[in-house]
Amino acid sequence: MRRREFISLIGSVAAIWPLAARGQQSAMPVIGFVNAASAKDYAPLLSAFLKGLSEAGFVDGRNVSIEYRWAEGRVDQLPAMVADLVHRRVAVIAATGTPAALAARAATTAIPTVFETAADPVKLGLVASLNRPGGNVTGVTSLLVAIGSKRLELLHELIPTARVIALLVNPANPTLAEINTKETEAATRTLGLELHVLNASTERDFDAVFTKLPQLPAGGLVIGPDPFFTSRSEQLAALTIRHAVPTIHYNPEFAAAGGLLSYGEGSADAYRLAGNYTGRVLKGDKPADLPVQQATKVELHINLKTAKALGITFPESILQRADEVIE
Repeated sequence: MRRREFISLIGSVAAIWPLAARGQQSAMPVIGFVNAASAKDYAPLLSAFLKGLSEAGFVDGRNVSIEYRWAEGRVDQLPAMVADLVHRRVAVIAATGTPAALAARAATTAIPTVFETAADPVKLGLVASLNRPGGNVTGVTSLLVAIGSKRLELLHELIPTARVIALLVNPANPTLAEINTKETEAATRTLGLELHVLNASTERDFDAVFTKLPQLPAGGLVIGPDPFFTSRSEQLAALTIRHAVPTIHYNPEFAAAGGLLSYGEGSADAYRLAGNYTGRVLKGDKPADLPVQQATKVELHINLKTAKALGITFPESILQRADEVIE
């Protein structure tokens, strides 16, 4: 081969190689991850999702690529975010949180979708049944909403003299707010209590909520499950201490940050399971054949330091059930 031809060949290979490399990179499957909150607020849960994904053999940047869509609390932006992922033809959509799951379900019946939700996915219309989801959707459900009545019962057991209870829900997430309200209203009727439903969808709403509590007057506050309240656990804990309101949350970070007590399913486990299912779908499993998983681990966390500051004494019957007692 003459020198001029050799140089020409090398030049051609050099020009083609980057295109081939980009072609290999584009062949990497893409997961569209969508959530109503923010990456900062959901860092521990995202870590759990990635752990579950790795258990199925996938690592972001190595053999899979993840495109993140965080709504930063703006639930109304979710449909457009999911539509963009559908337009990009991602391999699978991981819709974490009820608002994202509903947006994904409405956007596509073709792209495989794995959800994580605190509510009943059958009642939400996400799947036909837990054992046989059907269609392109499956995922993980937790007990956060189902045990809403238990949170109220715990608060009532702790403060039996409180006849008026407030429930905090997020009106920007109407489906979950309605389910939370119905569950808690049924429990209050059983216990003979009076319930007031208060709304908060932004941080600015919190001040109005805590100003209104003494006017009701509410002897305790139940915080309903919602991605927005999960991401604001520490802020809510500080407000309940400042306003001296006995409050029960569903997120253990609330008690760790100084809140009185929390009772709920460990969301990290649900996200890990969702990550694992996402990996299985990437391997070829069909969502219709994957039964909806139920995260069943429930934990009770108590902050005795806060109880002492509020002049509350935990009965032994509650302390014995606690998974963690913070002193």
